[in-house]
Formats: sequence, C-alpha cells, structure tokens
Amino acid sequence: LDEATSSVDTETELLIQQALERLIQGRTTIIIAHRLSTVRNANKIVALEGSRILETGTHAELLAENGLYHKLYTAQQQLY
Repeated sequence: LDEATSSVDTETELLIQQALERLIQGRTTIIIAHRLSTVRNANKIVALEGSRILETGTHAELLAENGLYHKLYTAQQQLY
C-alpha cells in the first residue's frame, strides 16, 4: 500500500485504518507511508532516508531510540 490515507480527512483515515487492520490479519503487508500513524501498529517499521535503512523496530522501540522515526513522529503529532 502506497500512501493509502494521504488524501483523506481524519474521519475517513480512521475508517481506512480500521479496515486495513482487519484485512492484514495473518498476512505479510508492506505499507509505504509518510503519515506515521498509518504504521504505528506494525510488527516491524523500517525508517529510510533516501535509499538507506536508518532504523528498524516496533513503534515503541523506535521512539525509545530518539532517532529519525522519533523526530518525525513527534513533529507529526504536533501538527494534529
């Protein structure tokens, strides 16, 4: 999925995320997202800069690292 919620309002985004959570149960799913709330519940998140992998882990692990993911997630939270 490539930016499945990029052009929708908050209410529609929530509905899409709920539907996706049901659909991806028991499946391997690759989600590409700039809106990090979309990947918050993923088993594994890969943070890229250009073509380089900078960090991998769960949402909690990446927040604890205070790296790129933490910086971007914090910035996005301040917008909403």
